[in-house]
Amino acid sequence: MNIIVLNGSPAGENSITLYTMRFIRQRFPEHSWEVLHAGQRIRAMEKDASAWREALARAELIVFCYPVYTFLAPAQLHRFIELMKDSGLDFSGKYATQISTSKHFYDTTAHQYIEDNCHDLGLKYIRGLSADMDDLLSEKGRREALSFFRYVLWNIGRDYHEPAPGRGTAPAPIAAHPQAEPLAVAAPKRVVIVADFTHTRENRLQDMCERLKNRLPCACEIVNIQDFPFAGGCLGCFHCAADGQCVYRDGFDTYLREHIQTADALVYAFTVRDHSMGCRFKLFDDRQFCNGHRTVTMGKPVGYLVDGAMDGEPNLRLLMEARAQVGGNTLAGIADNRRDPDGAIDRLAETLCYAVTEEYQPPKNFYGVGGLKIFRDLIWQMQGLMRADHKFYRQHGFYDFPQKKRGTMLAMYLVGGLMNSPKLRKKLGARITEGMIGPYKKVLERYGSGERML
Repeated sequence: MNIIVLNGSPAGENSITLYTMRFIRQRFPEHSWEVLHAGQRIRAMEKDASAWREALARAELIVFCYPVYTFLAPAQLHRFIELMKDSGLDFSGKYATQISTSKHFYDTTAHQYIEDNCHDLGLKYIRGLSADMDDLLSEKGRREALSFFRYVLWNIGRDYHEPAPGRGTAPAPIAAHPQAEPLAVAAPKRVVIVADFTHTRENRLQDMCERLKNRLPCACEIVNIQDFPFAGGCLGCFHCAADGQCVYRDGFDTYLREHIQTADALVYAFTVRDHSMGCRFKLFDDRQFCNGHRTVTMGKPVGYLVDGAMDGEPNLRLLMEARAQVGGNTLAGIADNRRDPDGAIDRLAETLCYAVTEEYQPPKNFYGVGGLKIFRDLIWQMQGLMRADHKFYRQHGFYDFPQKKRGTMLAMYLVGGLMNSPKLRKKLGARITEGMIGPYKKVLERYGSGERML
């Protein structure tokens, strides 16, 4: 495959983000790779478009590679995207993804910006990797980078990509196939579909659930929350904060933990109503607070079946992604019934299986990192009341403060002192960025020599 990497960093070869891409490149030598330094050479590219036009014309996969600058991609990459749109090149049929590095502060808006422009260009977009700046220096970060690229290749092999926006006109019928062959792939042992059929019409949501169930090569149960005898909605009384027991005695907390959350994967199904999921499903959602702020299903993939047009519900879509991120779940997909519902459901089934069998877990973005830090500080301060939460956070290492990286702090004091001198600052020039990428060079040298990863 011909892969073109669009390096949007002004640092060019000294880009930390590019080193993540180089690490991936080392592990996938069977592909053809080429880097365009759009961030560093944008002026030259404005004057002479011949080289980059030829490169993009032969590309099969385009990887946008950049550091997050002020909520978005750098201005230089913005300009290159403008050049792409004005080039007259036909990008239809080509795939695209992205890799960014940051400290996860609004990496979400940066990724959405790239995705939106990929759709404008007619590219087949696959969800990207949002890495911490230091991820490549850790075993976990390196595994996540390689796992991400294997996931990209898996999607390309099946022609899976994010649907371009465009509101559907009417719900499409779902072909319920009780005789359909299940997927011939390894699968989770058990999937639970939590469904609210209150507002669906013509059994549309029921048909979606049945199709997914019949496509999964494993035990799958549909739980209709209409049937559960809820005693009431969450009261916000914090009775569950100490021991996890709800003040209601309707048995929901036990049923949730022992029956629903023991599944290997979870799917939530509802009808869009008033720009949300309807009051019955929200009641179910609120009552899950019997777990407090404990992410008890982390590591398990989740998916959604939606009766309605998600293109017109950006806030609801954001909620779905954010709750997966905060919960430590891989979002396997959102299938609605406005455009190619059968295909979307089949893709969700296969992605659920892939995420479980490959243990695919992308790193958290701003929603997950920021949300966890907020809750971490809250639970730490209120540990006397939220004893169950405090025990859970302590067991899972969520209390990662203070970060006493004394070596790093001393090095920054040294660099800061040098930068205060105009003469030294001028003399050092590009050596600052060269010094920053030193540890990343060692990673490539270490694993490029054939040393095996754990």
